[in-house]
Amino acid sequence: MSYRKLGRNSGARKAMFKSLLSALFEHGRIETTEARAKELRKFADKVVTLAKRGDLSARRQAINLVANVDIVHKIFEELPGKYSERAGGYTRIYKLAPRRGDAAPMVLIELV
Repeated sequence: MSYRKLGRNSGARKAMFKSLLSALFEHGRIETTEARAKELRKFADKVVTLAKRGDLSARRQAINLVANVDIVHKIFEELPGKYSERAGGYTRIYKLAPRRGDAAPMVLIELV
């Protein structure tokens, strides 16, 4: 399995994705770089699939992926009904203007 390292060691990368996932599920959409968003999409889809499963084991796995337990509770309450008909592709990525400081390609990632 290949993935983007994003210039970080494994611990920093995991912490970054935990905070990005928490923000995404808390606010519904976040603005980030394109590379981060493409990697984040994999984790977000996995969390929604766990929420659709809904058992205790799935909830514990989701807590490992998302930093905040309250957000995990919200995910398991709201998302299974919202995405029960959808088989995958729970996020959408829109391209935005490049970031001003370093011209990094920016995107808006949101839950469908």
